[in-house]
Amino acid sequence: MVADGGVVAAVVVVAELVVVGGGEDKERREIVGMIRGCIKTVTCGTKLSRNGKNCSTKPPEPLPVYTKLAYILGLRVSPSHRRMGIGLKLVRRMEQWFGENGAEYSYMATETDNMASVKLFTQKCGYCKFRTPAILVQPVFAHRVRIDKRVTIIKLSPADAEVLYRRRFSTTEFFPRDIDAVLNNKLSLGTFLAVPRGTYEPESWPGAAEFLVAPPETWAVLSVWNCMDVFRLEVRGASRVRRAVAKTTRVVDRALPWLHLPSIPEVFRPFGFHFLYGLGGEGPNAAKYMRALCGLAHNLAQEHGCGVVATEVASREPLRLGIPHWKSLSCAEDLWCIKRLGEDYSDGSVGDWTKSPPGLSIFVDPREF
Repeated sequence: MVADGGVVAAVVVVAELVVVGGGEDKERREIVGMIRGCIKTVTCGTKLSRNGKNCSTKPPEPLPVYTKLAYILGLRVSPSHRRMGIGLKLVRRMEQWFGENGAEYSYMATETDNMASVKLFTQKCGYCKFRTPAILVQPVFAHRVRIDKRVTIIKLSPADAEVLYRRRFSTTEFFPRDIDAVLNNKLSLGTFLAVPRGTYEPESWPGAAEFLVAPPETWAVLSVWNCMDVFRLEVRGASRVRRAVAKTTRVVDRALPWLHLPSIPEVFRPFGFHFLYGLGGEGPNAAKYMRALCGLAHNLAQEHGCGVVATEVASREPLRLGIPHWKSLSCAEDLWCIKRLGEDYSDGSVGDWTKSPPGLSIFVDPREF
């Protein structure tokens, strides 16, 4: 499948080892490595609009500059076949497919302390360290989180959400051009808008287009993605004491929910989670409104039986203060590395994206989490 007009293309490449042996010299094929990748069209910078005759009365507006971006979703090599160059061959084969399908850049994400991965991509494959977002994780408690009564939360339709995101956040770095496909995906559980109580109500919501004509001083928005139906996580290696303490917190929380005591969810068995994406907002109290939205997301995750709620934001994200999370479960600095695949591409109005400074925000595509 080839990416065109923002549509995502994906491919899986595997490395096989052919073993010849046995009584009849039969061939046996064994998969020793695998890599997944995709290509999509995202925002890599901005340019100013040309207003023609109205340029003297209306200031130019920033418009998104798009590029075809490839993403290496996962690289796995069998432990018994590592340090044999298999990972490097898989990356190069994947990059060949990226180039054949018009990708201008390729990037990958890894932990900062995964030195084997960092060295492979930065020293052997020509990638450079690009962004260091934070993964914030909040446990789902046995009690429901209280939401500020001064805030009204409205669930937007996918069409309304698309209007809001395109008009307000399309210039955010990594914003996917096919945001409509993301919002209409069956794993997207909805987009929620927080506004001051008394300004708008769900029953009289006029639509995103009219809302953006004269929005309130402060508002915030986020969307929820259901990772629970795709894969599960599990925490291993915890001692019996830690497991017992965690269970005790859950028992107390369930017995006395009105106390709103923090409790540790059952993460020592496979558990699911919800991912928050498309976080944004405006105004002096946007972080407080984001906290209200995170409370709603927590309660939604509780209803679905999730263990945690997670999100990923830029290191300088202004709304980060309004996102509840536990440091012990979160990753303060994830590492994104990027590579320019071809020198024959035009620099355009952005220049070489790999050399651009980080902005305040990034848009994390939930399809890649």
